[in-house]
Amino acid sequence: MELDAVLDGVAAVFLVIGGLMSLAAGIGLVRFPDLHSRMHAATKPQVLGLLMLLLAAAITWRSWASVAVTLLAWGLMLLTAPVSAHVVGRAGYRTKHMRADLLTADELAATVDRVSRDPGSRREVDR
Repeated sequence: MELDAVLDGVAAVFLVIGGLMSLAAGIGLVRFPDLHSRMHAATKPQVLGLLMLLLAAAITWRSWASVAVTLLAWGLMLLTAPVSAHVVGRAGYRTKHMRADLLTADELAATVDRVSRDPGSRREVDR
């Protein structure tokens, strides 16, 4: 079997896995009941799905420069996905777009109450 055929097969498998992971993220966004579950569905499988798609692209292009670009793109996704999920989750908590009955421990309630009573104490919270 020729090496090009094997690499094309591996790239095809990575494309299918990446597409399925992205599809799972999309289905989770539609089907999950609350903000925090949807946020989880949007970040966790999407990062792995993007890695699979980028690896398939790098294998298809067969260039070391493309490997560097794909790893850079995936690294940026790894840096931004948790930050954006944290910001969305915190905004959802503060605007009451969450299901409090699903929380096992509400560690942020005391801090939010303190900040809402005394806006000057906000600098201590954001550190």
